[in-house]
Amino acid sequence: MIEIPKGFILTSADTPFMNVKLALKQPNGLIAIGGELSTERLLSAYQQGIFPWYSESDPVLWYSPDPRMVITPEQLHISKNLNKTLRTHQFSLKVDANFEQVIHQCKTIKRKDQDGTWIDHNMLRAYTELHLLGFAHSIEVYKGAELVGGLYGVALGQVFFGESMFSLVSNASKIAFVHLVQKLGYKLIDCQVQSPHLASLGAYNITRDAFIQRLDKLLLK
Repeated sequence: MIEIPKGFILTSADTPFMNVKLALKQPNGLIAIGGELSTERLLSAYQQGIFPWYSESDPVLWYSPDPRMVITPEQLHISKNLNKTLRTHQFSLKVDANFEQVIHQCKTIKRKDQDGTWIDHNMLRAYTELHLLGFAHSIEVYKGAELVGGLYGVALGQVFFGESMFSLVSNASKIAFVHLVQKLGYKLIDCQVQSPHLASLGAYNITRDAFIQRLDKLLLK
């Protein structure tokens, strides 16, 4: 257990995040503790390369990990099997047709090696509000009329900050991810932390400094 410096505690709605370069020297990149998931706080966090991630019994924890996993359209890798699935046209895609159902599925789906979810009621409320304001979006995969996969995240400038994805049938979340990377015009997709699932699609690690530098350029456009 480490001692948390005083500057890491968000004591009020006006308490700013400290500079991410001063984050604790931990692999997970903890940058702040506390505060609420207000629209203003969340937008400020994403603009600085920070995101919330915590268990339901914990206070809100904010992270800016180093390294950071990202992907660009040029680096997208589509395997032969996934390409074959895409060519069958058995799935259809929509954007923002059912955001609340996507985040609900991301909250409730069982995940390998995880006992629970980090998406609690406050996150559901906060990201739904971001969606209503035009900042959070969902990419949805349908088989017939049934929602079988998708993902959601926050879009600012030319950056999409991915939050979570789900699949009810094989490859559904990968199909949503391919659509996000290929078709929606973002220059950079933030994948947050390393994942073999996303690495198989071409996502790769960069340093936190490099990530922040890219944000500074792409958020202005």
